[in-house]
Amino acid sequence: MTDVSARNRVRLGAVLRVEIADELRSILREPTALLFSVLMPVGFFALFVSIFGDYDAGTIPAGTRMLAMFGTFGVLSVTLMNPGVGVAQDRELGWLRAKRVSAVPVGVTLLAKIAAALPYAVGVLAAMTVTAALTGSLSASPVELLRVLGVLLVGSVPFALFGVAVGFRVRANAAAAVLNAVLMPAAVFSGLWMPLRILPDFFADVAALLPTHHLARLALAQLDGGQVLGHVVVLLGSTAVAATAAELSYRYARL
Repeated sequence: MTDVSARNRVRLGAVLRVEIADELRSILREPTALLFSVLMPVGFFALFVSIFGDYDAGTIPAGTRMLAMFGTFGVLSVTLMNPGVGVAQDRELGWLRAKRVSAVPVGVTLLAKIAAALPYAVGVLAAMTVTAALTGSLSASPVELLRVLGVLLVGSVPFALFGVAVGFRVRANAAAAVLNAVLMPAAVFSGLWMPLRILPDFFADVAALLPTHHLARLALAQLDGGQVLGHVVVLLGSTAVAATAAELSYRYARL
């Protein structure tokens, strides 16, 4: 029985690698949506860091602090949008219906969609890091930068699951609109584009309820040594809620 389970795990691992490679190729064939997801956050960051990067922001330069905040927006713009839109497109084409009767579990297909977005999320954060360095506002060690990257990639899981849940419920064009309608206000209210201290107090009250805010603060804690426990708890709870939503959305989806 142990040998059978081991062979099944090896077989699923091989299938997952093929699925991820297929997803990466499909992104390269239709790069428009992904380029928009990458170029817009990097462009925003380049604009803001070139203007405000030298401002004094306490323990670390403003440009370095902005790397954590805009980096959160950049990583989420890729990991929230692309798996969700991809699921909606596959559902419209009937591809997920075919998967249901194939040897490839649907769960492996969904995991591949999320995994395929991660290299592009790394590219977004790398581009922002280079931009911060070129403007002279980067003050972080390679280890700190790797910790920020690790936190943002792992912390993007609940948002990717939420995107998948939306992808099971609406068409592809509507999925992009719905996910943008969630991401943009969340970025503003979470203080990802501008500090909460310069916004009305109402924004800070709302930010405390948003997982986007807690992910950004957790990333920032890797640079300024802030508290992490409360943010981790919120993100774990968000992951449980998003996973449940994705599972229910798949169960009742019209494939």
